[in-house]
Amino acid sequence: MTTSKTNPSKAKTLVVFILTVIIGYGLFILPDIFFGVTKLNGGKIGINLLFIGLFQFVTVSLLLLVALKILQKDFKDIGLQFLNVRTDALLGLLCGALWTFAQFAILIPNTGGNERADITGMLTLYDGSITGTLSFIALGVIGGGLTEELFNRGFFISILKDVFSNPKIGLWASAVLSILIFSLGHLPTNTLEWFDILIPTIIYTLLFIKTKRLTASIVAHGLYNMLAILLTYYFYYS
Repeated sequence: MTTSKTNPSKAKTLVVFILTVIIGYGLFILPDIFFGVTKLNGGKIGINLLFIGLFQFVTVSLLLLVALKILQKDFKDIGLQFLNVRTDALLGLLCGALWTFAQFAILIPNTGGNERADITGMLTLYDGSITGTLSFIALGVIGGGLTEELFNRGFFISILKDVFSNPKIGLWASAVLSILIFSLGHLPTNTLEWFDILIPTIIYTLLFIKTKRLTASIVAHGLYNMLAILLTYYFYYS
């Protein structure tokens, strides 16, 4: 004898969504605050960057697991599906590479170079060692490309859209809100910084909506973060 799932109410979905988003952002911020305040093992630098990325991935994934279980869903329901992986990965690689080229070949050199706030901020995270650089890449790929996509694209859009009566309106309203909140989370302070975060965020969101899977957005996001770390080190770290 099998039992059918009962879809949770919209009110329950909204409550679980809000609590998960609040706790999730707290988990993203917590290790930054910990290493920033304690300066343990040098603070936010070196191998600690790997620890930050792993902490974010493990804790946020567990949070999503609990939230999805409450809502009688699983990770496949938020786009973590391994279908058409090759096609999705190639699409992600193309988008990530194009945005990297636009940034490092055109935008960054013509808008301040190493005097830009984002570049100077990144430069404080290098310690000049191979371990430190690899740890920085791990943070960008694991904490950024993987965990942020699971949380900000997969969970945020897939769950919030269920609160709306009209699926199409729900999808695009959730996508727009996801873009805005994710961008605000990076604390842009001027037009250039808004542009730099809005464009890739829109790209990742459209990849997720187009494919209905997270593979392309994870690859694009992770590739850009990795290349940005390597290219910033190559061009601007001394």
